[in-house]
Amino acid sequence: MVRIRLGRRAFTLVELLVVIAIIGILVGLLLPAVQAAREAARRMQCTNGIKQLGLALLNYESTFKALPPRKGGTAGPFVGANRNNSNGGRLSTFVFLLPYMEQSAMYNNIQAGDPTGAGGSTIAGGPTIAPGGPAAWGGWTPWNFSPSMLVCPSDGTVFQAPTNTQKNNYAFSVGDTNNNALNIADSRGVFGSQKFTKLGELTDGTSNTITVSERLKANYGLSTVVANQIETVLGTATSVGTILAAPGSCYNTATGRYFNAAQRVKGRFGSLWTDGQSERTCFNTILPPNKPSCTSDNNVNADSGANTFGLLIPASSRHTGGVNAGRADGSVQFISNSIDTGNLNLPEQTSGASPYGVWGALGTKSGGEASANVD
Repeated sequence: MVRIRLGRRAFTLVELLVVIAIIGILVGLLLPAVQAAREAARRMQCTNGIKQLGLALLNYESTFKALPPRKGGTAGPFVGANRNNSNGGRLSTFVFLLPYMEQSAMYNNIQAGDPTGAGGSTIAGGPTIAPGGPAAWGGWTPWNFSPSMLVCPSDGTVFQAPTNTQKNNYAFSVGDTNNNALNIADSRGVFGSQKFTKLGELTDGTSNTITVSERLKANYGLSTVVANQIETVLGTATSVGTILAAPGSCYNTATGRYFNAAQRVKGRFGSLWTDGQSERTCFNTILPPNKPSCTSDNNVNADSGANTFGLLIPASSRHTGGVNAGRADGSVQFISNSIDTGNLNLPEQTSGASPYGVWGALGTKSGGEASANVD
């Protein structure tokens, strides 16, 4: 009997194309799910960062019977060009919280200063660096690297060389204060310049008062933009003189996601975590999250919002639909981009209820508003 050996039948071209198509469809279905899972993990990490800051604030208050200032420290005076004999009274809230963020060694190094000047301050001055550090807006070895927990991994912004390691993605609330948001001591929010706020001053209740939220970092000087060049969440429009009377006029600086062509814009948030200037480490609760930032002056540095100039610095993030925010009781909640902001055509109030809806009410520490729940 003759045995016939049959060869293995190969795939036809049509079958191969079908298999490739199926694989492509599966990848197309799975990739968004994988990306969503990764962002969920990143968002959880950002939430945990805010929780840690909330607990640090409460532990600081437990020790000192008051919350730390937005900016404080040793105020000088500077001697001539020497910026090493004081931190200029501009140490940020982050520095005050270091011992309560498991960063006691960093805090102790800052408080010790450096009598030899070996720490490498980038600010002009003599060799001796005073206790509390040099000018808070410069480089110095003990604070050149911010604690890793201050960076939210959802923010993928990468600074151009030289790599800036003094980053932060979290910001402290000045409430619905717009006018003189840079220097005002008793802001409508929890944090003011050189101001140690007691919990008893939060008469709206700790569960109804925002302390911390998120902002996307940026690091570039003042420039005139072209269309579709800079996203509104990555910059601050300057010389917008109408924002004190009507904060909503800030919307006119942008179309969609981007600042309008010919608008003068700068990006200063999150690039110098030790500096307590509002543009570096703060946000206000006037415009809703992820809307444009504006100032009525044309300051090229991170010094906008002084004296009678306005400064709008909304919270922002890369999370879909809003931002994480912490309240004074230590809880964390997600705030939607569509949160009620009341009447943005009204100027800020210096007392009483906020004109800026639920968001403004959450920012005020003693506005007398009803419970500001956003559930």
